[in-house]
Amino acid sequence: MSNHQHVVKREDGTWAVLGEGNTRDTSRHDTQAQAIDRAREIAKNQGGDVITHGRDGRIRHRDSYGNDPFPPRDKR
Repeated sequence: MSNHQHVVKREDGTWAVLGEGNTRDTSRHDTQAQAIDRAREIAKNQGGDVITHGRDGRIRHRDSYGNDPFPPRDKR
């Protein structure tokens, strides 16, 4: 089971956090920023990703909070 959290726009104008593979929203929020904050908390606790979708439903951003197989190199 994946620990990815999707932030998606709902028809009623709210933004939802939806765990990947789930059929029901984890939470709903008035703004996308609030939903992203909640998704980030969950992803950090579960070691997953936050996948943010735009109003059109397309993925616009992804952040990883798990074990990244390609971590950024140290810039020393």
